[in-house]
Amino acid sequence: MKTCSAATTPPPIARCRAEETTMSNTPYAKRATLITVSLLTAAIIGLIAFRQASAQEPMLAPAGARIADAPIHADHDTYTATQARIKALNDKGIRVDNYHLAKAQCWLDTSFHEYTRNDRGGYPQAALDQSAALISALERGQDPGWETPLVNGAQKLRPDLWAKYDQLKKMDGFTCAAQATACAEVELVHAGNEIHDGGWRHAKPYIQIAEDLTAKAEHREAECRQPEQAPTPQTEQFDLSADALFKFDRGDLAGMLPEGKLKLDELVAHLSAVYTQVDRIRLVGHTDRLGSEAYNQPLSERRAWTVKQYLQERGVSAPVQAEGRGESQPTGATSQCRGERADHALTQCLQPDRRVSVEIVGIRRPAQ
Repeated sequence: MKTCSAATTPPPIARCRAEETTMSNTPYAKRATLITVSLLTAAIIGLIAFRQASAQEPMLAPAGARIADAPIHADHDTYTATQARIKALNDKGIRVDNYHLAKAQCWLDTSFHEYTRNDRGGYPQAALDQSAALISALERGQDPGWETPLVNGAQKLRPDLWAKYDQLKKMDGFTCAAQATACAEVELVHAGNEIHDGGWRHAKPYIQIAEDLTAKAEHREAECRQPEQAPTPQTEQFDLSADALFKFDRGDLAGMLPEGKLKLDELVAHLSAVYTQVDRIRLVGHTDRLGSEAYNQPLSERRAWTVKQYLQERGVSAPVQAEGRGESQPTGATSQCRGERADHALTQCLQPDRRVSVEIVGIRRPAQ
């Protein structure tokens, strides 16, 4: 305590200093000094003891005590120790982009950010508590849960963003978006804390950070999402009996039998019912070995082309390839047929060779 006695004229400097010395040596001054020193010592000892008792629950010095070096250094040690616990979890194999570890880091970061801004409203400790709780659960191998509490009375801002976070957690590519999502949630709580402490101007920067992190999370989820497996085209092959399609020795549309038209109508219905997409259809006409090759080859071609024409008239839009093979590709079913004369028995025996082969390539509908 420094003072000088009141006087009409300024006292000599020597007299003022003498009074100053006299006042500082009074019993009252000494007692006040001792009380002040004792209180500060007790506060520091109590803080140290409390920290030792709460090793796994990091506590910051009360806001009013953050004016002395000792509490400030102790708080920095607390932040350093908490960061070391996060690193230890990562060293054990928990990825940095793990949702819960990332959230622990972001709670710690926002806590320290507000601490360095001399926040006196309780957010530094509340955010530090959330970080420590996540770390402790991970250290014990427990599920920390997926909730993000509105700490320190934070307002719940931007319901649209919270809805996006809930949706992202259900997406196939969330693993890639986990880190950005976790930090976006924390920043939105951070903004909610700032808006009741300092209003919109203080909250706006953190809302912007949350928006940017949300966009980043959505982009990463889309990039990471497993592409849907494209269905594999399948091939279906079968034969249509030429005897059922056409009159004997005919291959034109006028020579098509009613039964043959019915068979082709069933084929058109089959394409619609079984396939979501028909890539192509291949038609190959065949004859038996009776008659000359010069006659059989064009007959096989006409039959294939007539079937193509009929299908297209019925609305089949897929590419259709039509060709003939004449008698060159008999079926194995006629290998036992003997003879060269075109009698009734041989004609009936060779009936399987007279056909139009159908090959369909396309995407089938999923089985019901």
